[in-house]
Amino acid sequence: MLAKSSPRESLTAHLAATLDGALALQRRVGEIALLEPVFEGTFWPVVCLAALCHDAGKIPDGFQAMLRGTVKSWGERHEVVSLGFLPALIEDERLLMWTATGVATHHRPLYGDRGSLALAYGQAAEPEWRDRLQPVPAQVAAELTRWLQEKARRAGLPVTASSRGQDVISEAYALFGRLLDWWDAPSLHNERLAAVLLQGAVTLADHVSSAHGALHPHQPLDDVFAARLTAGFARRGHDLRPHQRDAAKVEGHLLLRAPTGSGKTEAGLLWAAAQAVQLACWTGGVPRVFYTLPYLASINAMAVRLGDLLSDDSLVGVMHSRAASFHLATAIRPEDGEDQQATAARKAVARAAATRLFAETVRVGTPYQILRGVLAGPVHSATLIDAANSVFVLDELHAYDARRLGYILAMAHLWEQLGGRIAVLSATLPDALARLFRTALDAEAHLVEAGTAAAPRRHRLIVRDRHLTDPATMEEITARLGEGESVLVVANNVADAQYLYAELSSATPTSCLLHSRFRRMDRAEVEREIGEHFGLGRPRRPGLVVATQVVEVSLNVDFDRLFTSAAPLEALLQRFGRVNRIAARPPCDVIVHPPAYAPRRTGGQDYADGVYPRLPVELGLRVLARHHGREVDETEARAWLNEVYDSEWGRAWHDEVMSHATDFADAFLAFTHPFDSREELAERFDALFDGTEAILAEDRDAYEAALHQVPGSRAAGRLLADRYLIPMPYWAAPLSRWEKRLGVRIIEADYSPRLGLGRIHGPARETYQAGEIL
Repeated sequence: MLAKSSPRESLTAHLAATLDGALALQRRVGEIALLEPVFEGTFWPVVCLAALCHDAGKIPDGFQAMLRGTVKSWGERHEVVSLGFLPALIEDERLLMWTATGVATHHRPLYGDRGSLALAYGQAAEPEWRDRLQPVPAQVAAELTRWLQEKARRAGLPVTASSRGQDVISEAYALFGRLLDWWDAPSLHNERLAAVLLQGAVTLADHVSSAHGALHPHQPLDDVFAARLTAGFARRGHDLRPHQRDAAKVEGHLLLRAPTGSGKTEAGLLWAAAQAVQLACWTGGVPRVFYTLPYLASINAMAVRLGDLLSDDSLVGVMHSRAASFHLATAIRPEDGEDQQATAARKAVARAAATRLFAETVRVGTPYQILRGVLAGPVHSATLIDAANSVFVLDELHAYDARRLGYILAMAHLWEQLGGRIAVLSATLPDALARLFRTALDAEAHLVEAGTAAAPRRHRLIVRDRHLTDPATMEEITARLGEGESVLVVANNVADAQYLYAELSSATPTSCLLHSRFRRMDRAEVEREIGEHFGLGRPRRPGLVVATQVVEVSLNVDFDRLFTSAAPLEALLQRFGRVNRIAARPPCDVIVHPPAYAPRRTGGQDYADGVYPRLPVELGLRVLARHHGREVDETEARAWLNEVYDSEWGRAWHDEVMSHATDFADAFLAFTHPFDSREELAERFDALFDGTEAILAEDRDAYEAALHQVPGSRAAGRLLADRYLIPMPYWAAPLSRWEKRLGVRIIEADYSPRLGLGRIHGPARETYQAGEIL
């Protein structure tokens, strides 16, 4: 009997490997306290029994003929046949129903309009089941039942030694009917959540088995991490700072307020290591550590930084939609030929695939990659079980984005329910945000603040009355470049950034433009150039970087001067942190320019440069204007932010955040029908968080050639081709044409490797100007 055809794998080998995967997952996750009232210690035995039996229903002649290539498709679902083996193994009715739940739902939704098992089999009588699912070889079924019983006993699972005669289809039919009735009855929230976690555990064990993967058994942020970090500091003549030591002592949730350049990241990691050690003792598992950031560039930079801190970048997973491209960019060199590129692509695909299978115990990504677990179902429920008993470090949340912040607050409460610990790290952390997290979490969130009273002044604040693109501003920037300074210019949208770069780049031999609308390979090269020339610790060199807000978080760069458009106050403070990063020089100028206010194309309220709502930007700019010409005392930053968030706008913001948190919890976290199809929710989620991508018409032939560049690996070829992709907003899909044969969107557009994407030449009234937001 076969379980897989490519590569060929026997049924018993696959079932044994999936059981091994479930046991490995049990060792990884440990005991989940929330599930104890539901399962009374039987959650992991149920997971293991379901994993062992999940594909037993592949023995019908029709399925085997499909695997051997003698028929194209069987047309039926093996999961329902697998149910027929369970009554011979399990006598306890509740244990049987939970195991049946895990077996039946590891591929398809139980209920729903499309593709559900209830729709396919729920109305069919037993004779129809026999017509559709037979023949099932009786001798094979009997031998497989005995094998399953013996395998389960050896694993210490609670099975019976029944030797009764067995009609697999009849048993499957009866059990499936009881299962539909069981889940049609009202259930408690914890039972519904338990069902989703069970589904996630079985599907994850199956995926790990099918991919012949392995879960990392060790957490490198462990009980010796603090000693290693302290020793590394000592070798460079430094010591841990008080707020870093305080963070390491916290037991439970953390709110950390520490200025950029004060070692905030290390403080968060010291806290995470302490929590991981505690959770490992309490749960018996290996807690995962998730480090989240808002921007792609900052995620990539943090992945490299963590790899250096842990002395092994293979221990760090990268969780974002372009993770494989990140691994490729770090491995490939401009001089590499096609063979070297193909080898690098294969390795990058393998690294990204390992992260998708939750292999690493330290992962860096956006919060939204973990939020996808709420979509549940066979595709996403594994994300939820992986999040149980884990540690979450949320670095620099965008507090002013009420909707996304509300979603994260709701999700943080679920992570806490699942045994998790949450830390919020911020250079600013307004009191209003701290109060929101304390409200969202049941346990206390401990506040740790970096002492700034004796901190050297890093910045001198200048507030101008002209826009960043004003000719007088560009003359001032040119003069600074002429004096040999390194200058950072941050615009609020891509169009302004491109204009400024085009006007200013000739004033210095070294200049870079960074924003989100580059081909992947071009952006990787830009980030590399910026790191090499302006990275912290590099020799001081003159030059120019023009960027959008992608430069705000965790890029370890250091400039002499900043010119920026006004934005929400916490975003501006992040931009300030890219200048005179460790106070190695006297206070450096950070120069803030007012934005242009106007409604977007669809009308409505005014936005600053088309990006940020007007009111919070105006409020922050008024605060800064009162301090024009003064050196920035970073102890005042909290008071500045509190003034903004204690305003009438701030009170409306608070209500909006809470409303979004409630809406998200109601729509995504109730799991009212845990095994219904959630395709509609998935579409809503993608519209909220995901963009789209396209290639230039002029790159079409190169894209197609790259697809076929790696013989025997379509995924590696696709990755090499993906270097030509350009991110676009989700709403920009109508500006492209879909080429089905290549599986990619194509656009006619202005593009330069140094400037990025310009105007897209879409249909009438469907044009896009760089930086425009609808």
